[in-house]
Amino acid sequence: MNSELWESNEEIQYFREYLRIPSVHPNPNYAPCLEFLRRQATQLELPIAVYYPLDAANPVAVISWQGLEPQLPALLLNSHMDVVPVFKDSWTHEPFAAEMDAEGRIFARGTQDMKSVGMQYLAAIRALKRSGARFKRTIHMSFVADEEMGGRRGMRPFVETEEFRALNVGFGLDEGLASPTADFPVFYAERSVWRLTFKISGTAGHGSLLLPNTAGEKFQYILDKMMQLRKQQVARLENNPELKIGDVTTINLTRIGGGVQSNVVPPELTAGFDCRLALDVNHDEFITQLNTWMAEAGGGIELEFDQKHPYVPPTATDASNPFWLAFKSATDELGLDIRPQIFTGGTDSRFLRKSGIPALGFSPMNNTPVLLHDHDEWIGADTYLKGVQIYQKIISNLANVK
Repeated sequence: MNSELWESNEEIQYFREYLRIPSVHPNPNYAPCLEFLRRQATQLELPIAVYYPLDAANPVAVISWQGLEPQLPALLLNSHMDVVPVFKDSWTHEPFAAEMDAEGRIFARGTQDMKSVGMQYLAAIRALKRSGARFKRTIHMSFVADEEMGGRRGMRPFVETEEFRALNVGFGLDEGLASPTADFPVFYAERSVWRLTFKISGTAGHGSLLLPNTAGEKFQYILDKMMQLRKQQVARLENNPELKIGDVTTINLTRIGGGVQSNVVPPELTAGFDCRLALDVNHDEFITQLNTWMAEAGGGIELEFDQKHPYVPPTATDASNPFWLAFKSATDELGLDIRPQIFTGGTDSRFLRKSGIPALGFSPMNNTPVLLHDHDEWIGADTYLKGVQIYQKIISNLANVK
């Protein structure tokens, strides 16, 4: 398809319009997104409902297509409206202009994460409705706020509401990642995110002395233990080519704090870590290990959590899950090479799984570099339109699961 046809393509036009809405952190304004989605719902002749599970600043919009057997558990196609901040000096294109070059690459924040997926859902539903298709199960398309900040104002409280339960969701699709190769990753689980801080107290005094039990000594002990654990996980990943980053626990020092002035031994130091616990980690045993290290370091250490996500069972990818069989059948018929794996970061699908709803993460962007949260984020127009066709088949299969 040449650039003139890309420019005139209806779905590309809708996609670029959505990208031009700067629903960007730290203060996203979702009102223009809701206005856009209401117009989409009207064009599709489908009802739209807007919920506010936490506050008026963080909406959840749901466009629904009722199935022929609405008593069956519904299909949820989830995406988020918010995007991460941009640093314009690092961009060669305006980050919210949705510029398209001669190769069909569309540049904008959100092209990969994840306004493309939300618009591909809508485009697929538009094509299916125009073809006269009808399905057994109701299809809900949700557009949520706050995913990039952990979902604390969006999907996390939404799944606890009566409004969500009334949707009768039986299976969910959510975002995945682009793939620089020809295959397509499919994510069936996520690691547990623990963001923790060691608050390390010790003997304070003059910097000319060798005081016992200082915060610095304890800090060193804790840091050594955490980095040893990190080194073990690096070795595990390097020594087994079958493993991917989502299969191991990641440990990263992200914050260091404390100190009064250069000649004073401080009474407290803090060390913050981002930990992503692999599915094979027992959470109680991990906490016990941390407590042991704190005692061995000399005591006087408190552990605080910014986030401490529970273990969430993975979505089954075998014959026990009819939705997986329907998804796999669709990708097989399309000739797609899919690679089931554990997601490296965190998405709203973890809240679905925690609620007992199976969910898969899938973004049909192969032969595309992974650029989410990066500058000059882009997706190719042909890749985008191919994804629309892929979703038509997948949605059709999932919405007809018996």
